[in-house]
Amino acid sequence: MPDSPDYQRLDQFRLPPGFRGRPALFVQFWWIVQALLFKPLPQICYPLRRVILRAFGARVGRGVQIRPGVTVTYPWKVSIGDYCWIGDEVTLYSLGNISIGSNSVLSQNTYVCAADHDHTLVNFPIRARPVCIGNQVWLANGAWVGPGVSIGDGAVVAARSTVTRNLPPGMVCAGSPCIPRKPRIMRTGSQSGDRVVT
Repeated sequence: MPDSPDYQRLDQFRLPPGFRGRPALFVQFWWIVQALLFKPLPQICYPLRRVILRAFGARVGRGVQIRPGVTVTYPWKVSIGDYCWIGDEVTLYSLGNISIGSNSVLSQNTYVCAADHDHTLVNFPIRARPVCIGNQVWLANGAWVGPGVSIGDGAVVAARSTVTRNLPPGMVCAGSPCIPRKPRIMRTGSQSGDRVVT
């Protein structure tokens, strides 16, 4: 019986030079601080979490609320705008840059992945692929956002959706794969005052 072809040889994998963006010891130090201090801090310690992330190179805006259990792989590759909410157990897998606009919400258990591997090459090289989440976006519980994706301002992503392509602004999107379903309607307090934001 002939040998099967080599699809991937992990013994040939090499991390690209400078991929982490910081020396290996600094990365390990961050992971220790994250495990022992950043993640288990009580919920009310929003200012301290902001200070810790900034100390490790993240750009974090005013009034950002980061809840317990959040995982950030490389803070120096993360930018979070003003007044964002980052929910419990959110993962920012920031092997590539992750940008989150102001007034956006990442609900609990959301996962944002900013890298992948090239499966067409036998050495399975890793690729940083930035993710951009706009202003006033809501990613509902358990949403998964894939590498290289941009989500437009004001978009809503329904719970458990899988985002593999760019999403337009001002739309409610859902599904696996996630697609736009309808415009986001903004209510002014009475049904007659409803309006579509474009």
